[in-house]
Amino acid sequence: MFLHLKVPEPQQLDGFLYRQLLIGLKPIGIGIPFIYPLLAFILLYIQAVYFNKLVNDQRILHRPNYLTAMSYLLITSFFTDWNVLSAPLIINSLLIWVWSKMSGLYNNHKPKATLFNIGLIIGVCTFFYFPSIAFTLLIIFGLAITRPFKLAEWLIALLGILTPYYFLLVFVFLADKWQGYKFPGFTFSRPLFYQSQWAYAAIFIVLISAIVGIIYIQKNFMRQLIQARKSWNLTFLYLMVAIFVPFVNATHSFEYWILCAVPLAAFIAATFLYPVKSAFPLVLHWLMVFFIIVISYFT
Repeated sequence: MFLHLKVPEPQQLDGFLYRQLLIGLKPIGIGIPFIYPLLAFILLYIQAVYFNKLVNDQRILHRPNYLTAMSYLLITSFFTDWNVLSAPLIINSLLIWVWSKMSGLYNNHKPKATLFNIGLIIGVCTFFYFPSIAFTLLIIFGLAITRPFKLAEWLIALLGILTPYYFLLVFVFLADKWQGYKFPGFTFSRPLFYQSQWAYAAIFIVLISAIVGIIYIQKNFMRQLIQARKSWNLTFLYLMVAIFVPFVNATHSFEYWILCAVPLAAFIAATFLYPVKSAFPLVLHWLMVFFIIVISYFT
């Protein structure tokens, strides 16, 4: 990512906050294009460490470790499109926070403020990348899993999502920019991406590793605390929504699939942690490293 500098370009459904960020970075990027991969690297590293901490705090793995952070950095290193300062990469930081707050709803006796903040963050995410509105489904199904049905709580979460748009419309109205504002919208399409055979093999390795992790999690599921089981259910829902998002995107780019990296990292961490014999995790780890080197430097 540092040897082959790539200047990010806004795509059709990227939000105005992301576009403004690129405009603000452009004067620096012209003279120092190194700033783009540096920011992407910092984001990836912070996300890995932060998500790892949250996984340990939620105790969804049977002992504290750094395998979640390692898995996240490994799988995001497979594809060059995931090492770019893209809108989905930025909102991954916000979605990790949403996941942590959703996981904590089970023991939250006063959840209304948390639910409003969760909805607010989802609304802000759409200002970076509009199809992330699909993560409203994570709130809906997450509430159904973690809490008994209370209409007021659902409405407060919805109010949180709408709040950023209320202030946006107020600004557009007061600044008289109705004619210049264009609603990003979304479109249903079949996602296409063009990768090398090595990259397709890497996708296969990631999927197999995640499936093995899910099998291990399922075997140990009933031994865990109720809160940990609900957190794993939320992680699986997170993955399902992240897989759905590229299908409401008009641009055929592999960078949008990075939204799947966070939940996949948790499942792959279980693949590294649970096997009794260490041979399989070691072979898997170095196989991933081998593919990263080949894809990054020789394809």
